[in-house]
Amino acid sequence: MEIDHGDGPLKIAIRHRQAKGDAPTLVWFSGYGSDMLGTKAEALDAYAAGHDLPMLRFDYTGHGESEGAFKDGTISRWLADSLAAIHRAAPKRIIIIGSSMGGWLALRAVQELRGRDDAPAIEGLLLLAPAPDFTSELIEPDLTDAQCKALSENGFFEEHSEYGPEPTIYTAALLDDGHRNRVLNGIIETGCPVHIIQGKKDEDVPYKHALRLMSHLPADDVVLTLVQDGDHRLSRPADIERMLAALANLVEGSTVARSG
Repeated sequence: MEIDHGDGPLKIAIRHRQAKGDAPTLVWFSGYGSDMLGTKAEALDAYAAGHDLPMLRFDYTGHGESEGAFKDGTISRWLADSLAAIHRAAPKRIIIIGSSMGGWLALRAVQELRGRDDAPAIEGLLLLAPAPDFTSELIEPDLTDAQCKALSENGFFEEHSEYGPEPTIYTAALLDDGHRNRVLNGIIETGCPVHIIQGKKDEDVPYKHALRLMSHLPADDVVLTLVQDGDHRLSRPADIERMLAALANLVEGSTVARSG
């Protein structure tokens, strides 16, 4: 599918697994710089195939198989990509699984979809090491003088990545746009069960950030699983099993709610 953010049409890569039944569609939201072919996304797709569940996954512009430059990305831009992909797939019911930045985008997507008459029913959220508001809460407070200078003079700064050979880029546009998409500034009403899985040894998103997120979800059925030796990736076999078990509970809860 194509999307135009005002600077020309770009193709967004989508993989949509169909299913025969009336189960909710699993929707995968990747993390910052990640794509829909990562370990967790592939495990979810295999689970969907084995349980006859529909699944939607996609790459934001500037990520993976989608067109566009990564440096042009912002939270608003990637949120628009996500909403467009969901609209294109047109599921009636969804369970969103968001990893890291994908957790932030998932929460923003819920806020946007809950106000639309033609939106699917949101029946569960599974957030893995969620990083809501990470630009203002986790990056900006620790900016060095050199990084501030790079942002001012070049519009971006780079830092070493633990997840690949290429450095991670953060742009001034991303940081500025992050303020317009904050969710940790009031009550977050999802209207559905929420399960958060967070590693206590996560060096990118401290586990206390997940605790803070929970304080903004007081009206919802929220479960937090803290993994004592878990890191940010949460991609070890035991982490994958934990993720799939949490997802199974959300799917079962969705089925029970529909039948009741």
